[in-house]
Amino acid sequence: MLLAFFFPHSPAYGGAHKRTIRSDGCKGGLHLEQLPIRIDLNGDMGESFGMYRLGQDDELVRYVTSANIACGFHAGDPGHMVRTVRSCLQAGVSIGAHPGLPDLQGFGRRNMAVTPQEAYELILYQGGALQAIARAEGGRMRHVKPHGALYNMAAVQRPLADAIAEAVLRLDPELTLFGLAGSELIRAAESKGLRTAAEAFADRTYRADGTLTPRSEPDAVIHDPRQAVRQVLDILKRGEVLTPLGEAVALRADTFCIHGDGPDALELARTLRQQLLEEGVSVQAP
Repeated sequence: MLLAFFFPHSPAYGGAHKRTIRSDGCKGGLHLEQLPIRIDLNGDMGESFGMYRLGQDDELVRYVTSANIACGFHAGDPGHMVRTVRSCLQAGVSIGAHPGLPDLQGFGRRNMAVTPQEAYELILYQGGALQAIARAEGGRMRHVKPHGALYNMAAVQRPLADAIAEAVLRLDPELTLFGLAGSELIRAAESKGLRTAAEAFADRTYRADGTLTPRSEPDAVIHDPRQAVRQVLDILKRGEVLTPLGEAVALRADTFCIHGDGPDALELARTLRQQLLEEGVSVQAP
């Protein structure tokens, strides 16, 4: 599961909004003087398949306003896609596709030597399936966010990024494409005129080049919810994130993500949302 705070900045949301933070002794030592008037909280859902259950959808649906729904390749299946779409519609949660590599055993987190054409086909196939389900159930797919290794490869490989962006454009030019802040995927989407959401992670550490620390390394994941909240607020306050070695990396983001399947996921989701609500930020779907 993933959760993400999305700070809309396109004209559809009324344009950009200034963000400033001051330290004045208030609760937590931080006060967000001005933030976007609307924030979307999104998370990965529908990752169960067959008799196997994964994630905490029933709990997390109370905190999210948008969902990235697995489309059957790295996780999920047709039945869970339909049920998750219905659950989102009932809860008023916006619907998005989370297409991944065809790697159920590796949960889509292992790199594969896919060509740009294959990446294009993967996005069309999975995104098109969810798009059809959403339409059949009386809803509409609003965004696409590649999953796992496909997401990470597209962040640094422009041919893959271009292929993914082209597939999203052909699915629906009104869709928003989510990608790692400063990545090739964001640049590819912008070059095609797509709306984008640049993403940062609350519970992952960064390398000096702005990419995520590989999960194979010991400091890749932040387990302490308080540290994760501090990282989100530091990005908002200073526009930068610290690596495990203490290096400051410039980072401006629209979306703040956490992984929602860990033991502290619900506490982190509640803490992040409560912190922003206390600062007067409205949490709602685009």
